[in-house]
Amino acid sequence: MRDFRDAKLMAKTLRQALASRDVALTHSEALELVARQFGFDQRNILSARLEEAEAVPPAIAIQPPIPIFRIFDVDKAKEFYCGFLGFSLDWEHRFGDHFPLYCQVSRSGMLLHLSEHSGDASPGARAFVPVTGVRAFQAELAAKQYRYMKPGVSEAPWGLEMEVIDPFNNRVTFCERP
Repeated sequence: MRDFRDAKLMAKTLRQALASRDVALTHSEALELVARQFGFDQRNILSARLEEAEAVPPAIAIQPPIPIFRIFDVDKAKEFYCGFLGFSLDWEHRFGDHFPLYCQVSRSGMLLHLSEHSGDASPGARAFVPVTGVRAFQAELAAKQYRYMKPGVSEAPWGLEMEVIDPFNNRVTFCERP
């Protein structure tokens, strides 16, 4: 159970099930029964415990991974990811003048790190990205007339795919699942 709305939904379901057997309960009585099912004397205690549980963050919370792609030319990388794919450059980091670039680009919630540092990633990496609207995305890219990449959409058993390959041989497969 996530929050007290779930308890209310359970109470409603319980009332409906009992009503079909000619047992009438008020919503309040049904909420009290739900609270007892969870080991609490009253629904107010159940509600308070659920609020406490919401306030405490989970001990382990795993976030989506952020792929790191190795790049060799900052201008080419920005042209491809920002100009062609339509990502935004969120931030850049260098340890000093004439040091390798490490940056983040993003689009629609997808984060990607690009790095000139030799130890961060291997060229030729691949990321699989679930999307909606892959055909519209492909049409958007085709309209840009990017000289080095003309991606199409192909049908795979798991959905419609569009693969792009950056100037450093890193691959991003955008897939719209059925």
